[in-house]
Amino acid sequence: MFEFLNPGKKKKGQLGLKIIIVGCGKVGITLVERLSREGHDITIIDQEGTVVTEIANLYDVMGIMGNGASYSVQMEAGIDEADLIIAVTESDELNLLCCTIARRVGHCAAIARVRTPDYNIESDYLRDKLDLAMIINPELEASREAARILLLPSALEVNSFAHGQAEMIKFQVPEGNIMHGKTVSGLRKELRSEVLICAIERDGEVHIPDGEFIIHENDILSFVATREDTIGFFDHIGFKTNRVKNTMIIGGGKAAYYLASQLIKMGIGVKIIEIDKARCEKLSILLPKAIIINGDGTDQDLLEEEGIEYAESFVPLTGIDEENILLTLYARQVSQAKVITKINRINFKDVISNLDLGSVLYPRYITSEAIIAYVRAKTNSTSNNIETLYHMFDHRVEAIEFHVAEESEITNVPLKDLKLKKDMLLCFISRNEKIIIPGGHDRILKGDTVMVVTRDTGFNDIRDILE
Repeated sequence: MFEFLNPGKKKKGQLGLKIIIVGCGKVGITLVERLSREGHDITIIDQEGTVVTEIANLYDVMGIMGNGASYSVQMEAGIDEADLIIAVTESDELNLLCCTIARRVGHCAAIARVRTPDYNIESDYLRDKLDLAMIINPELEASREAARILLLPSALEVNSFAHGQAEMIKFQVPEGNIMHGKTVSGLRKELRSEVLICAIERDGEVHIPDGEFIIHENDILSFVATREDTIGFFDHIGFKTNRVKNTMIIGGGKAAYYLASQLIKMGIGVKIIEIDKARCEKLSILLPKAIIINGDGTDQDLLEEEGIEYAESFVPLTGIDEENILLTLYARQVSQAKVITKINRINFKDVISNLDLGSVLYPRYITSEAIIAYVRAKTNSTSNNIETLYHMFDHRVEAIEFHVAEESEITNVPLKDLKLKKDMLLCFISRNEKIIIPGGHDRILKGDTVMVVTRDTGFNDIRDILE
């Protein structure tokens, strides 16, 4: 049984893909918002009629109430003409079934959200045998980002590029730091490491700095470097670079399991506080090297008893944003711990940004960015594919990594001779597993990977960097 709830309207002159999104939860809504804004023809499917109606009217997309794994529902949604189906319901099995049916009925690519650890172990097998374009796991991706931050606790964010060879690090300049009052070019001359400052936020405004930009205390900087050069840079400006030795995690869900697994492999001690006794017993089996405490992680007395004041890092991973925020604020008061806060909803973001929450993770954004990078690459008619996409500073800036697969007007030309767009910075070239922080005489070659930071969001091709 299905029902059309909004006929939808295709925007005039729209050249985007025809995309079907199954599931209108947090990730589904984020994808609708972002992909419709980028000019794609969106159809949503969900079994909750009121949710479908609200989203369809808000974003002017087609809405169908029904089971996304139903052949008849998919046909009514236009699966035979679709370019892509994205299944992001709460059920892994339903997502995989949606994609399997779509691949048999239509000729579209398929992306499934799969979160269960058992399936994650088999993700490569499932992707290959079910012929999926991508399997995405929000909790796993969020935990990887959290682990990168705990390995470099001075950072607010750590994003990986060039298959881990380069990183983009975000941090805040403390009051009285040696960086205050120096120009970007002047600071770079002092350094013995190759570091490129690519974005600076000051008083709510984001700048793509040139060499004469003067750094102030309390600025929030993002820079690109290898891990080795990052450590050298932080040492130079007086920042701690040692990884944390232990962490306290509140909540024992999937994200906690994924994070704990990675930290234990890195030699970091893990303590998890989980209120559900049966879940504690399961975690004890899955994570024999972790300390599992059965108790209420929001109980102040329990936190003190378990040594929150001595914890080097603290990560609340409950399913309730308000609890995560309050726990972080409490940890800030009673300890010197590095804190990471997971937030699922985006409501009251202006209020949240003014709180001292340390590093903030938004799993829905991490998921949507991986999918949007794939969609942009698929939209692009050339083979210069997007490898990685990150949004920075509340989606006002994009960091995009392109693979240069063919010769074009941007290759074999000194960078100083290219007419590049304003508010855009070419941050590094990856060539033969070497990271190059480029100067004016460097050239982009076929086969390179190139990362750019831009305020002109929506790049699909490396040639978009040209005026």
